Amino acid sequence: MSMNKDLDQVRAATQALHAAISDAAAKTGDAIKSEFEAAAQRAKGVTEAVKASMSAQSEATKKHLQEAVTDLEAVQKHAAEAMKASGQAFQASIRQTLADARASVQKVSEAVAAQRSAGSTKARH
Repeated sequence: MSMNKDLDQVRAATQALHAAISDAAAKTGDAIKSEFEAAAQRAKGVTEAVKASMSAQSEATKKHLQEAVTDLEAVQKHAAEAMKASGQAFQASIRQTLADARASVQKVSEAVAAQRSAGSTKARH
């Protein structure tokens, strides 16, 4: 039960990060830069939470979580790039940050599904 709860919390954290990045992307001016800076820091915390939840997971679940970590690290990288860029490069970094965040949510959701599938297989035997 604890593994499922941990994964559910990680999924909620990645979803909240995606929402924060999406909200930040909708802003303009200096507000967007400060929001993206906060999102990059939040992504770092979510990345650590995903890594911490991996040890007790099945191999299939770990694979999805590792892919989520890769996407979350890309979120941090592209958010940092956005802080240094302007114009089209800034917009491209924002779009990529949002895409990476969306991908991380998807991978964590796949990890949750893999964990539930493994749990239901064990329950049948």
